[in-house]
Amino acid sequence: MPRYLIERNFPQGLSIPINADGRKALDNVITNNSEQGVTWMQSFVNPDRTQTFCIYDAPTPESIRIVADRNGLPVGRITEVTVLDPYFYKP
Repeated sequence: MPRYLIERNFPQGLSIPINADGRKALDNVITNNSEQGVTWMQSFVNPDRTQTFCIYDAPTPESIRIVADRNGLPVGRITEVTVLDPYFYKP
C-alpha cells in the first residue's frame, strides 16, 4: 500500500478537545477513512497549530481527498513517500 504525506493548513488553528468529544471526532475520522481503505498513521503539528503533516497509507491520493472531504479536513498537498531510515546502512 502506498504511503503519503498530507500537508494541511488551518488558518484559525487546529483544536481537538481532549475529552469524549475529541475522541468521538477522531473515531469518526478513522471510520470514514476505513470506508476508502485509508489508514491514518500519525500526524505532526506545528507550534501554532496552523499546519499539520500527516502520514497516511492509502490506495490512491484520490481516496485521501474523498475521506478528507467527508471528514471536513483541508488538503493542501499530497506527496507519495517512502521511509528513509538513518540506521539502514549500519553493518
